[in-house]
Amino acid sequence: MSPSKMLTYLNIGHFLDHYFLMIFPFVVLAIAPIWNLSYDQALALGAPLYVGFAVGTLPVGWLGDTYKREYLMVALFIGTGLSSVAVAIATTPFWLMVGLGGLGLFLSIYHPIGLSMITMLNNRPGRTLAINGVYGNLGLAAASLISAMLADLAGWRSAFLLPGVVALVVGGFYCMNLLSDKNTQVAEPESKTEIKPRATTETQAVVIVVVMIAALFGGIIFNGVTITLPKLLEIRLVGSGNQLSSIGAYSALVFAIAAFAQLPVGNLLDRFGAKPVLLILLSLQSLMLLMLANATGFSVVAIACFLVLLMFAQIPVTGWLVAGYISMTWRSRVFHWNMFYRWV
Repeated sequence: MSPSKMLTYLNIGHFLDHYFLMIFPFVVLAIAPIWNLSYDQALALGAPLYVGFAVGTLPVGWLGDTYKREYLMVALFIGTGLSSVAVAIATTPFWLMVGLGGLGLFLSIYHPIGLSMITMLNNRPGRTLAINGVYGNLGLAAASLISAMLADLAGWRSAFLLPGVVALVVGGFYCMNLLSDKNTQVAEPESKTEIKPRATTETQAVVIVVVMIAALFGGIIFNGVTITLPKLLEIRLVGSGNQLSSIGAYSALVFAIAAFAQLPVGNLLDRFGAKPVLLILLSLQSLMLLMLANATGFSVVAIACFLVLLMFAQIPVTGWLVAGYISMTWRSRVFHWNMFYRWV
């Protein structure tokens, strides 16, 4: 499989990965009244999804540095599709949690595997990771709109069933392409201009610590904002009497506007490095969080757009640091620790 075709599948995988993570925060608003649960009780049913997503990165990172990463992507597509279908047919809260746990475990494959593969497919990791990040962001936007509309029109189960079928179809095409090429492998770029780790062991250790700290605190902000955004909009903007599709439309607008924030950041990273970019982004995020805490009406949408834009813009920074400073043999494991701390 050519590097360009593999990169296409990796971008699709990132889109689907974020799409599936965003389904539950919207359908939970529909599940709660159907199963006679409060919002807090219904939201707690999604805990296995995010626990599985965090914990699953631990063995996946080791597997990615030990076995062929291309074949682990098969498990991402097929496992995600089957788990999503299982969630759709769950008849009790227990089986819903089981299905969501499985979904989280399979979704955990992408970031340790996909991101490390991307750093080996292109000589401009900042830009390539940024473009890949846009696909993930668009997955959030698409899930916000489509999941809410499906839940309104055909019930919450359809919001898991249809994407699950799509993931299985994509996985089928990926397997056929993988098996049809006996020489399929992800190798390092041949160009001599490739960014190689340029740091001592001590410096690499410092970079790893920085990446982990950024992932921990960045994850608190990212997860808190994305998971609770639907409820925040319901309370402060549209009112509890509005349709779920209205909440989904506003959320999709927020994510869509912010989706392309990573493109200029990728170029800035390749030009100026991570330190000035990261400091500016974190400072502005702090300001937006303070403003959002007291916002009401349509100002919620405006402030949320800018906040999410800054959050998305920060994502390529850690990938750029790993690509530029961490040895190739450790990249999958660093990416998996990064995702573990981001979702723990």
